[in-house]
Amino acid sequence: MPAPLPTGPLVTRASLACDLRALGVRSGETLLAHSSLSSLGWVNGGRVAVVQALLDVLGEDGTLVVPAESGDLSDPAHWIDPPVPEQWWETVRATMPAYDPRTTPTRSIGVIPETVRTWPGALRSAHPLTSFAALGPRAAEIVEGHAADCRLGDRSPLGRLEERGARVLMLGTAYGACTGFHLAEYRVPHAFEDAGRPGPAGWEHVTEVAISADRFDELGAAFERDAPVVPGRVGAAQSRLFPLADAVAYAQSWLPVHRPCLQGRSGAGRPGHPGAVARP
Repeated sequence: MPAPLPTGPLVTRASLACDLRALGVRSGETLLAHSSLSSLGWVNGGRVAVVQALLDVLGEDGTLVVPAESGDLSDPAHWIDPPVPEQWWETVRATMPAYDPRTTPTRSIGVIPETVRTWPGALRSAHPLTSFAALGPRAAEIVEGHAADCRLGDRSPLGRLEERGARVLMLGTAYGACTGFHLAEYRVPHAFEDAGRPGPAGWEHVTEVAISADRFDELGAAFERDAPVVPGRVGAAQSRLFPLADAVAYAQSWLPVHRPCLQGRSGAGRPGHPGAVARP
């Protein structure tokens, strides 16, 4: 039997650009995009057309930033999604490729960020687990100096994005993917996570703030009720646009009240992000 026809909607580079402008994305701005290709509909040109549309709207003076996480460059003793047998751990540690911003692929964050990462002229920050990739005239100043012991705090690209008045585009994604809320976690009483032992030879051992996306969807719903979030559709995707600084400030107030059990308690960290990370 022939394959069924797609149900649509049919989405193109031009229609995506039109929808993004209608949502309020502006030429020349700095935009942190969280994205889901599958939510957009049947996109002619797929991931490439989406990136082209974003760059069309931002123009030559705009800068596009995406998370470029690679959480598999970590100690296998902490892997849970999926885990590997304990008898493999030493071999995995000894043979893990070191992080290279140019060649290390993204993991578990979708195909649009990977497309941005590999786009001509893209720059990427130095953190081996939670890097960001950027395209545009502000790319270098945003990605430089990403501290090894600051995944998503003030000494990460998120801090620089906030300083520069960036806005966040949630392109068919839920608030659980909003990295800006993690920046708020660094500014409230918090626990620290540590591997508890030296990292393998050639690895870097760090102690970090324990972060978690637990209840971020609930936080996002409250933020959307109380803050200037612009909702709209891009292709078939329910999307949202808002200032990063507003999201961080709201989360700083919300988290200690609504999620106190995860603030200031050891072991509250996000699975898969241990103290030892593979470094050159």
